[in-house]
Amino acid sequence: MLDRLRGESFDVLVVGGGITGVGCALDAASRGLRTALVERHDFASGTSSKSSKLIHGGLRYLQQREIGLVYEALAERQILRHTAPHLVRILPFLLPVFKGKDGLFDRRISRIVGTSMWMYDFTGGLRIGKLHKKIDTARAKAHVPTLRDDRIAYGYLYYDARADDARLTLAIAQTAAQHGAAIANRTDVVDVLKDGGGICVGVRVRADDDEFEIRATHVVNATGVWADDVRSLDEGSRTTTIRPAKGVHITVPWSRIRNDIAAVVPVPKDRRSVFVVPWGEHTYVGTTDTDYDGDVDEPQCTGDDVRYLLSAINFSTDAQLDESDVTGTWAGLRPLVKSAESARTADLSRRASITRSSSGVLTVTGGKLTTYRRMAADTIDDVVAALGRGGKSPTKRIVLQGGADHDDSETDDHLRSRYGTEHAAVSAIAREQLAFAEPLAPGLPYLTAEAVYAARHEMATTLDDVLSRRTRARLLDRAATAAAAPRVASIIAAELGWSPDRTQREIDEFVNLLDTEARAGATGPDSIARVLDASTGA
Repeated sequence: MLDRLRGESFDVLVVGGGITGVGCALDAASRGLRTALVERHDFASGTSSKSSKLIHGGLRYLQQREIGLVYEALAERQILRHTAPHLVRILPFLLPVFKGKDGLFDRRISRIVGTSMWMYDFTGGLRIGKLHKKIDTARAKAHVPTLRDDRIAYGYLYYDARADDARLTLAIAQTAAQHGAAIANRTDVVDVLKDGGGICVGVRVRADDDEFEIRATHVVNATGVWADDVRSLDEGSRTTTIRPAKGVHITVPWSRIRNDIAAVVPVPKDRRSVFVVPWGEHTYVGTTDTDYDGDVDEPQCTGDDVRYLLSAINFSTDAQLDESDVTGTWAGLRPLVKSAESARTADLSRRASITRSSSGVLTVTGGKLTTYRRMAADTIDDVVAALGRGGKSPTKRIVLQGGADHDDSETDDHLRSRYGTEHAAVSAIAREQLAFAEPLAPGLPYLTAEAVYAARHEMATTLDDVLSRRTRARLLDRAATAAAAPRVASIIAAELGWSPDRTQREIDEFVNLLDTEARAGATGPDSIARVLDASTGA
C-alpha cells in the first residue's frame, strides 16, 4: 500500500481512518475513482472505536425535534442490516418508567412517551417488522431482574441495533481496498501541497521514518476531532470549528445487573439518560455528553465520570455497584460542529457539515456512527461534481467484507459474528498449533488465533491494535488484558518480526496505557495493582 501511495496519483485522497473516512474511501473507490486513504494512527483509533456501539436512530433526538435526522438514521440502520449482516444485529431495548420526580419520565406524561414510541416506529421501526410494546413491571423485571421494585412502574420495549464499531470501520476499509483503494495506517500527514495558484494537489506524509508526497486532485479531511489540525496545515492559520464532546462508558460484570436486553435508565438530577447494554459476560454503561477542552489524543474516563454512570445504575437497580466493580472504561470525543446557540453539547445537532476551503480541501465533520454512509456519499458527490465523472453512489447495495451470504441463525457463533464469511480463515489458524486455539485472555471470548489473523490480514502493527480494536479485550476487562499482554506480544512478535527490545517496548507502552486509564478513573486499587504486576511480570 505504501508503494502505491508513493508511485500513483489519485482522484481522491482521504485523510482519516475513522468511520467517516473509510466510508468516503469506499464510496469514492466504488464509483471508479482512483482513491487513497491515510490514517495517522490505526483505523478507528479515535472516536470510531469508542462509541456506544449502537446502530440507532436516537430516540432522544425526537425530543429535540430532529425528526429528519432520526428518519435518516433509521433508514441507514436498515441499509447496514443488509450490507453488514454479520456485524449489525437487532437489539431489544427496555425503556423503564420510574415513579417519582427523578424518573426518566414522570408517569403523568405517559401519553407523551407513548407518542414518541409511535413516532420512532413510524420513522423506521416498521422496517424491521417490530413495533414497540408497553409492558408491565413483571415483564420489565424479567429482562432486568435487578430493577428496583420500589421505583419501577412499567416499561416500553422497542428495537434498535448494535455493532462492534471498530470492526465495522475495519470491514469498510477492507471493502474499499477490494474496490481498488490504496489504504495505509501509521501514515501521518505533515503538510498540504499546493500548486502555484494555491490549489491543493496532494499532501506530504511520514510513514516508517520516511517522508514522501501523495498526489491527488481532491483531498478530503475526515479526521474528526482533529479536523482543525488539518485545516491549519491547509489554511496557514488556526481555525476552531470543532467543539469536542466527551462521552464515556464503563464495563461491569454482567452478573451484577443480569440484563438480557439493553435498557435506557435516567441519571438522577440530570436531564440525560444512559444505555445499559449486555456484552457477553459483561455489561457496559454509557454515555456522558460533556464539553471537553483537554488533550484530544488521550481523553480519559475520570473518577467523576465513573461515579456519574454508577449513580444511574444504582438509582435504577439494586446492584449497588462501586468503583471496584468496574472492569474497563473508555472515553471518546464527538466531533460536533460549533454553535453559538447552545451552551450544552447534548443540544448540538448530530448532523454532518461539509465545507470546502479556498484551496479546495473538503472537510466533513459531525454526524453519527449510524449515518456514516450518507455522510460519505454526500462528500463524494461534491468531488464527483467537480471532477465531472463518477456517477451516483452505489454503497447502498455493496455488502461489506464478511457479509456475503450470511446466515442470521449463526450470529451467536463468536467467530461468525465478528468475521462473517471470513471465519474459516481464523478457524484454520486456530488449527495450526495448540497455542492459537487457546483463549486470548482469561475469561474473555477471543481466541489467540484472532491476534494472529489481525497481524497477518488486518494491518495490525502494535499490541494496542490487537487488544483494543481488532479484539475488544481492553474494553471488557483491563486487568485480564494486562495479564495476557506479554504472551500476546510474543505471538505477534513472531508474526511481525519484532526484536526482543521492540516486543518489550510494546508490552511496556500498552500496560502504561492501561495504568493511566485505571488511575484516571480511580477504578479500584486492586485493578491498578494487577495492571502494574502485569507490567513487571509479577
